[in-house]
Amino acid sequence: MSNATPLTLSYRRHVATLAWRLVWLALALIAAVLLSLCSGATGVTFSDLLTTLTGKADAATRTILFSIRLPRLTAAVVVGATLSLAGCVMQNVLRNPLASSSTLGVSQGAAFGAAFAIVFFEAGVSTAGNSGLGIVATNLYTISLCAFAGGLATTSVILALARFARVSPASMILAGVAMGSMFAGGTALIQYFADDIQVSSIVHWTFGDLGKIGWEEIATIAAVSALGFLYFMRNYWNYNALDAGINTATSLGIAVGRLIVISMTVCALLASVCVAFVGTISFIGLIAPHIARHFVGANHRFLLPASALTGATILVLAEWCSRMLISPTVLPIGALTSFLGAPLFLYLIFKGGRRL
Repeated sequence: MSNATPLTLSYRRHVATLAWRLVWLALALIAAVLLSLCSGATGVTFSDLLTTLTGKADAATRTILFSIRLPRLTAAVVVGATLSLAGCVMQNVLRNPLASSSTLGVSQGAAFGAAFAIVFFEAGVSTAGNSGLGIVATNLYTISLCAFAGGLATTSVILALARFARVSPASMILAGVAMGSMFAGGTALIQYFADDIQVSSIVHWTFGDLGKIGWEEIATIAAVSALGFLYFMRNYWNYNALDAGINTATSLGIAVGRLIVISMTVCALLASVCVAFVGTISFIGLIAPHIARHFVGANHRFLLPASALTGATILVLAEWCSRMLISPTVLPIGALTSFLGAPLFLYLIFKGGRRL
């Protein structure tokens, strides 16, 4: 006979319920991927997909699925999960439900760094492709390094305000908006002095584009995201304690200052790598953690993977919309997520404004 108490059994049932909800989120992601794979200007049925997976499809179908759609979808999954992880942790350590890489200006700072690398280090030139404006980078990792420096600059200002000026959570958002505006102005000035080819390359990052990165770049984002996810999961209990307040977390022996600095630095790295490779994609990191919290609650043991799955699903569906709304034209994914995310951002302000 088991010696488990009713309280222990109740906790185990609760954990099992949350685990099943993660499974349902994963199934939703798989369904979104299958929907997007089978949709497009060239129709591909589910039976065609199965035939392709068994290696019996014709060359045209294999090219459509494996060379065009699958890289875009894989990029959407990886980038959506990465931005959502960063947003989830930012909202926790800054104790602000409106925090994300886009609302705090981290993405804008990273975009400025990418523009700086394109113009002054000649790290990329633009080219036209089947899906519209694209990019061929002469040194994509120089762009990544500069993007990370720009994102980290914004993060440093936010951390300094939080630690030394002790500003309120609402003031942090205002500071992020100010930093984002400053970096957007800096990007515009760089464009003003750039030539036509460099300007079109910068516009690539401004719009956001999932269609121009290869498997090597996707693998790089996935590797950085995996390392960040491992760090976050290792500290999930610390994030749970931080939800109860800094004083409570400190009394439990957590080095709160170190946790916040390292976590925000990792978040800046995750957001900057995404911006460097696919451009600015806004609001995913803001939306996904709030949706995931409705499914699994505030326990970061489950909230972190739930946020990643939710963000991946949202960006896959946004990628599907970008191709299907006015097919065969492919809309810029960053513009689409901004358009869809802004109403939710306003809703969160009206709903939680009094508590910020």
